[in-house]
Amino acid sequence: MTDTLAMIDEWGPEKIVVVSHRRSGMKGVLVIDNTARGTGKGGTRMSPHVTVAEVARLARVMTWKWAGIDMFHGGAKAGIVADPASPDKEGVLRAFVRALSNEVPREYVLGLDMGLTENDAAIVQDELGDRGAAVGTPHELGGVPYDVLGVTGYGVAEAADAAAEAGGLSLTAARVAIQGFGAVGRAAARRLAELGATVVAVSSAHGAIHDPAGLDVERLLKLREIHGDALVNEYGSVPVSAPGTELLVPCDVLVPAALQDVIDTDIATRLRARIVVEGANLPTSPDAQRILAERGVILVPDFIANAGGVIAAGFAMDARYSPFRPDPAQIFSLISAKLRGNTEAVLSEARRRDIRPHEAALLIAQERVRAAMRLKGRVPLGQ
Repeated sequence: MTDTLAMIDEWGPEKIVVVSHRRSGMKGVLVIDNTARGTGKGGTRMSPHVTVAEVARLARVMTWKWAGIDMFHGGAKAGIVADPASPDKEGVLRAFVRALSNEVPREYVLGLDMGLTENDAAIVQDELGDRGAAVGTPHELGGVPYDVLGVTGYGVAEAADAAAEAGGLSLTAARVAIQGFGAVGRAAARRLAELGATVVAVSSAHGAIHDPAGLDVERLLKLREIHGDALVNEYGSVPVSAPGTELLVPCDVLVPAALQDVIDTDIATRLRARIVVEGANLPTSPDAQRILAERGVILVPDFIANAGGVIAAGFAMDARYSPFRPDPAQIFSLISAKLRGNTEAVLSEARRRDIRPHEAALLIAQERVRAAMRLKGRVPLGQ
């Protein structure tokens, strides 16, 4: 309990709910970080290794992400300690949302994160008998299927293009390395190829492949559909190296789009990219960010670069009780405009203040959250 209380600072969390269900074996946690700007909204992940601290950390990222794109929802995140490949997945998920029926959807609306799919969002809605309980449901249920549309990866590519322009680099002449070829990585690869970039390296849990002349993105996408993470073994013509080597290949743009904490001080010192665009949440440590800044590497922060899914979720939140489906073309148009504009604004503010992009993005987001907290009487008197 002492450690959990130690997580609380001036921003939150406002509520931490730990739940369990003996019969199904379900264990889970919901962290509602800050709702000054609106209802808590963030993804729910399922993994055998979920911890309260991890979920709280990600909930805070959601607070900044919503504020960073200036949409009126609050930061929250949830996690279920379970194997998403288990045959008991549905039962565990149903037990989890039943246990949170006091909070969902009044205080928290579920979204999709690692280990959950559009079909799982449909299960959540069914269990609670409320279309408003979750977003990211399949198209057939009137939802915005994030992974199918590839909205997060699309936004990462748009942010990369804006960062390249700010750095005097044409994306059509850029070499790109992508860590992770899941929903975010593959959608980013597709859009980057459309924008004219050459994808020279990708990786999965099975390893990394690198070709300085460029990889065939369409071929990679097809192999991913058939073989999943084993696509790197099936590509042929280039050797498979250990996971992580893709971070160090010669390239202009590096997109870490897999797990958190992958770029430490050692990697930051040795990577050869001119631009790093954070497709995953929390992929770089603060010390690594400092080293990248000292080396002149442009860094686009996670809650700016990977906010495409959040923008789509915002559409879905507004459409939860509507009989009409959101228009994907409208969603992609807003993602492009928001992420390009936000990337340019953050990099410009970082230059103006002579601070790191993460610091600039955080200042912008914190200013918006603090203003909402002050207006709602959520700060101590005199502040």
